[in-house]
Amino acid sequence: MRKKISVMGIIICTLYFISVCTFLLTQSEWALTGWEFMTIVGAVAELFVLIEISSIFEAVFIRKAAMLVFMGCACALSGGAHIINITVTRRLIREGVSVPEYFRIGCWPSVEMVVDYLAWGFFVGLAFLTISIGIRVADRQKKILHVMTAICGFLCLTGFFGAITINENLWYIAPMGYGVGVLILCIQMLRIPCEEK
Repeated sequence: MRKKISVMGIIICTLYFISVCTFLLTQSEWALTGWEFMTIVGAVAELFVLIEISSIFEAVFIRKAAMLVFMGCACALSGGAHIINITVTRRLIREGVSVPEYFRIGCWPSVEMVVDYLAWGFFVGLAFLTISIGIRVADRQKKILHVMTAICGFLCLTGFFGAITINENLWYIAPMGYGVGVLILCIQMLRIPCEEK
């Protein structure tokens, strides 16, 4: 199961990065829809990756439950923000309605961006830290995974708090945790034999 989840995570991270690059290059509606769809799928994929990491760390029930709550909030908030943007906001814009920037994703400050930042910065950051902080790991490969999980959590939270308190551009620290970091975590999980679980 670990190998399947790791490979799934690698594939979804790769598709996510491709969708982001496609949008940045084309600036097209269909590419934006693809990016938003991959963001929704990515949140669910990250949930499965974190469940597998919590089993590698042999996390106690309360840690797993807290991580599931935090990732559930992230999935719901991010999914809600992007579904609203696809089905309501962008549709209204296409119909010629002047939608204020404070209701649009991609504009700061805006309601949809705050919801998305809460999902990917705050709740994903807490999910990472919940299953990594305070756990002792002896095995070298697991220790690398453990340290990377904590780093991902700190990057997400730093991006979130930096964006809302100092400068919106500090948000770009967070994708290093929930994007690049998850790709590294999935690769590292492949290096840990299943029998050592």
